[in-house]
Amino acid sequence: MTPQPTVGESERGETPIRRSQWLTIIVVYVAGVVAAMSYGKFSSVGPAVADQLGLSLSQLGWVISAVVGVGAVAGLPAGYLVRRFGAGRSLIAALALMVVASALSAAAGSFAWLLAARFAEGAGYLVVSIACPALILHLAEERDRGVALSIWATFVPVGIGVSTLAGGAAGAALGWRGWVLLIAGLTLLTAVAVRVRLPRTPATAAVAGPVPGARALAWPALLTASFCLMVLVTMPVVVLLPTLLIDRHGSSAGVAGALTSAISFVGVLGGVSVGVLLRRGVPLAVLAASGLLVVPGAWLAYGSDGSLAAAAAGAGVVSLENGLLGAFVFAALPLVLERLDHADVGNGMVAQMGSVGALLGPPLFGLVAGASDFAAVVPLIVVGMLAAVGGLLPVTRNVARRARGAGR
Repeated sequence: MTPQPTVGESERGETPIRRSQWLTIIVVYVAGVVAAMSYGKFSSVGPAVADQLGLSLSQLGWVISAVVGVGAVAGLPAGYLVRRFGAGRSLIAALALMVVASALSAAAGSFAWLLAARFAEGAGYLVVSIACPALILHLAEERDRGVALSIWATFVPVGIGVSTLAGGAAGAALGWRGWVLLIAGLTLLTAVAVRVRLPRTPATAAVAGPVPGARALAWPALLTASFCLMVLVTMPVVVLLPTLLIDRHGSSAGVAGALTSAISFVGVLGGVSVGVLLRRGVPLAVLAASGLLVVPGAWLAYGSDGSLAAAAAGAGVVSLENGLLGAFVFAALPLVLERLDHADVGNGMVAQMGSVGALLGPPLFGLVAGASDFAAVVPLIVVGMLAAVGGLLPVTRNVARRARGAGR
């Protein structure tokens, strides 16, 4: 199992000293952030959409979560599709699809129309989430990949955070349809920027190498299954936090919303920190084991009868680890692939398993908390996190073993 040579390696076997294409990496990252803004664009204008189209809360929930549902079903097949057509062309096509779907959403007059447009948008979002990290992997030199991919891992919280903050004001000024059209226009501009900036190299074109089979994907499967468990037990902690703050601590809706928004951005710091820590030589095993901090964090947030400050601190720890472990997965993925040109399929697995966790986590936690109380979710978090870390540690050992073998 010989890893594919780094893109740009000369025929003589000598690797010229090159710089990572950071400007292009930033453009690709912005494409992911804009796609995530589209994913979260209905959260801030949901009441207006429901009122105008006569949607129930359940229907509105489907409109919001349809994008994740597509990833949960089609992540791996989409990875093979990106491999077939090339990451660069796939990214541009996906952004174009999101532009059309967003415009159709703005024109929706019924639940069925809006839901169909959101499923189309979800297909575009899925391809963006697969193509972008595959491109970043090739645009960044080996020494910079950990940093670049850990930054990429923050695209969802950054995109949703910006969308939530801007959507309220824009929706009030332009109406929800105007806000949706604004996102469509921003996505179109991003597609043009990507088209202009992406280099015409084999890294952006279709992959001609062998298609990865089940054996080649065994270690990526363990990595992404652990990622699924991590998302399933950490993301709902932040999602359900406003309800906890209001019901248990008597916070107002405004205070609960502002505090939750601030805590969710802590995950961005966790993601960015992975690249810095890897640059400083912190072992992958240490980063994986840090996930155990979720256990006391979850207890502080949901299991104890402590103060509001204690609950916020606990949720902050969980959010930090959510971002850190998400970035860990993206940074570790190239190290467990047999070949770098398997990255598109590997990222499809990450997208699918992360979407499954994001889709199942909130309703599962809501069911458990509703049947008992918030403290009842803590054992669920403990079991899930122990299983997730238990899966990540063998992955880190495999990476270390392969590194020792390559160094001989």
